[in-house]
Amino acid sequence: MLSINRHLPRSLALKNIFRRFLTWNTSHDYVIIGAGSAGCVLANRLSENPNNSVLSLEAGPQDSWWNWKIHMPGAIQYNLQNDKYNWYYNTVPQPHMNNRIMYWPRGRVWGGSSALNGMVYVRGHPQDFDRWEKEGAKGWSYKDCLPYFKKAQNHSFGEDQYRGGNGPLHVTRGSMENPLQQAFLEAGQQAGYPYTEDVNGYKQEGMGQYDRTIYKGKRWSTSQAYLHPALKRKNLDAQHGAFTTKILFEGTKAIGVEYVQNSEIRKAKANKEVILSGGAVNTPQLMMLSGIGDKEELARHGIQCVAHVPGVGKNLQDHLELYVQHRCLQPITLYKHKQLWRMPLDGAIWLLSKKGICSTTSIDVGAFIRSREGIPHPDIQLILLPFLVSDHGRKEEKGHGYQVHVGTLRATSSGYIALKSVDPKDHPLVNPNYLATQEDIVDMRECVKLTREVLSQDALKPFRGEELQPGLKVKTDAEIDKFVRERAETNYHPCCSCKMGNENDPMAVVDNRMRVFGIEKLRIVDASIMPSNVSGNLNASVIMIAEKAADVILGKKPLPQITAPVYETPTTGQR
Repeated sequence: MLSINRHLPRSLALKNIFRRFLTWNTSHDYVIIGAGSAGCVLANRLSENPNNSVLSLEAGPQDSWWNWKIHMPGAIQYNLQNDKYNWYYNTVPQPHMNNRIMYWPRGRVWGGSSALNGMVYVRGHPQDFDRWEKEGAKGWSYKDCLPYFKKAQNHSFGEDQYRGGNGPLHVTRGSMENPLQQAFLEAGQQAGYPYTEDVNGYKQEGMGQYDRTIYKGKRWSTSQAYLHPALKRKNLDAQHGAFTTKILFEGTKAIGVEYVQNSEIRKAKANKEVILSGGAVNTPQLMMLSGIGDKEELARHGIQCVAHVPGVGKNLQDHLELYVQHRCLQPITLYKHKQLWRMPLDGAIWLLSKKGICSTTSIDVGAFIRSREGIPHPDIQLILLPFLVSDHGRKEEKGHGYQVHVGTLRATSSGYIALKSVDPKDHPLVNPNYLATQEDIVDMRECVKLTREVLSQDALKPFRGEELQPGLKVKTDAEIDKFVRERAETNYHPCCSCKMGNENDPMAVVDNRMRVFGIEKLRIVDASIMPSNVSGNLNASVIMIAEKAADVILGKKPLPQITAPVYETPTTGQR
């Protein structure tokens, strides 16, 4: 206890000593830690019944209506450049990537990372969820998860076997207003890849358009979709600027949490359950600070072990990506909108009408392909950007150009989240352990080669200028590998650090009902419980998890399974 006090301001430290004498500041049936992609869903669904009282605690601020940096789709890079709405994590030096310290942005605001991300709505491949069930997550197969994907979704194309048409999460198809986008799709087909009508439907594999969480020209985060419509309910108390520092227990039963708000230590009682929705970094950190984790690691920090759950923080997974960049021979890219005289005009158009270039991210097309023969379903994702950018948008690139973001989807390397100290405000140690296996470096090498092949097709010839990155001097496998180690970055999809599984799995942290092993009245509902990463962007799956979790928590019967046909990859032939 005193070791924690040393890292707090003196006023808080003194109050911390007398914690045991403090009474509860508030009492609710459910206390949800984090109002991010999952937490906003839970806040809405658990408070639908007026007899349930719900407290939502978010460390970051609210997503105020006037904050154009959050709500304007074209402004995505701004919140990656500072820490106002962003935890602004950095990894430990990566030993297999020249000891680089890599930037890891994560949302710290109502909506979480759904308020910072690129708004690409991709569910992953159906086999991802069938694999979850095989790994011990009973009841989480694709036919079990599809009903909850549909429940969440309100697709502009309406409902069908795969899409939802009545959910709170508005999803729209990319507009494809730039000629580079159509040329890219044609180039992929010239390279031998098929076209797919819906990467979230029958067939993920191939070249296609992306869905986006954009509605009427605005970012449609889970805060907008779920939290704001529920704020008028008297049984929901949604707090912001409330930093949770510890889960409180009676023995091994979670009874509430302690949090700091406006420099005051407060305690919230949970009459039914405490639910952690802090994400793949914050959730394991809070668990360990509260005494749940590997007992030997906890002992090294002087933390009393409440439950020995060695998998907490382990099995961390992420997607790695890199850019293949070209100069564009025609002045048709978004560079013209980056000019100082043009940006205020574009911004004014958006503010007045929610239209124009700022109403979209221009992340409209891409592909899911296989790296080699024998892969059961796509393991590489491509995304075209009709402009140049680097270092997560923190560095502006001059001139007309375009780039493809490409990365592998099922890396074999995994890492961990660990405590740096017992101070809750100290960022934990983040080690994704990128490229720790030879298989992963070979797969990233193939990403470069296959992307170059697509970009060399005739459809892009009118636009194709000099290759800027990796550059024509990068040719051999060794040169490509060097480029990968020097330039690859996170694709913002951390997960699996408190994995779901059965009790026989020593690394499992929660069961298939998201209950923490060895603890009563404590669940985790966020990306950290994924047994393995999905083959695509993360956000859609996190929202699905929260929708499904809400029914489990409320004791509702699961939605009926949906058995929808899924394309089967040929056993031979790459394309």
